[in-house]
Amino acid sequence: MESEKYLEGKSMQRPPLFESDGFIYWKNRFETYVKSKDLDLWHVITDGDFPPIQNNPETKKDEVVPFHKQNNNLKKKLAKNNEAKMGVIYNALPRKEYERIFMCQTAKEFWDTLLITHQGNNQVKANKIDLLVQQYEQFTILEEESIDNAFAKFNTIITSLKALDEGFSSKNCVRKFLRALHPKWRAKVTAIEESKNLTTLPLDELIGNLKVYEEVIKKDFETVKGKKEQSRSLALKVKKEVSDEDSSSFDSEDEEYAMARKRIQEIL
Repeated sequence: MESEKYLEGKSMQRPPLFESDGFIYWKNRFETYVKSKDLDLWHVITDGDFPPIQNNPETKKDEVVPFHKQNNNLKKKLAKNNEAKMGVIYNALPRKEYERIFMCQTAKEFWDTLLITHQGNNQVKANKIDLLVQQYEQFTILEEESIDNAFAKFNTIITSLKALDEGFSSKNCVRKFLRALHPKWRAKVTAIEESKNLTTLPLDELIGNLKVYEEVIKKDFETVKGKKEQSRSLALKVKKEVSDEDSSSFDSEDEEYAMARKRIQEIL
């Protein structure tokens, strides 16, 4: 029970737990978490430890300050080095990943090792970017595909590119998503292009607009479908009544023929 309060999602004090299978997803969440806690911590992780250096007012130069001469402000700053390692990175990693990086001395070395291991070197990174850019350029939305499903796939591509320090502008993403829509959306796309400024239209606002229109289309389709079924049911009912009348008329004619034949036989 004691350990439950440390599980991810139970406390804001614990960083997102490392995910090797979804490294890009974890990386984005981890960066957001650290920046929300302290921007100095993110500086230590990405740029390196704060050095024990302070400006000497007498010489006007930056000098290495011995521990016993460090003031409280400098000590607090230097404490960020260990806080970034122990308080953030260690707590986010399972034992297997910790064993991979335990020889590293600084938080930046930890971080660089994780990036190279799970994201690859510059060449691997470039190859991943090329693949994602290709997926972005070839992205299309199927006729029966919902806006939610289409946006989920599109968002995976653009967030993955962003995690690799590559991406497209919001304006480009808006235009790309509009172009990817099936031709049945042509009227709506034209209306948006004429009524909205695509250079400033946020992607989220576009998706919301399309989802509202999608609901209208669904409601209209259900209404038309209901009327068709009602008309079909009425037609079947009329057809049945006509058939019953024909059958009744046919039975009546048979009865008259039988009676006439009986009379003729009696006369003979």
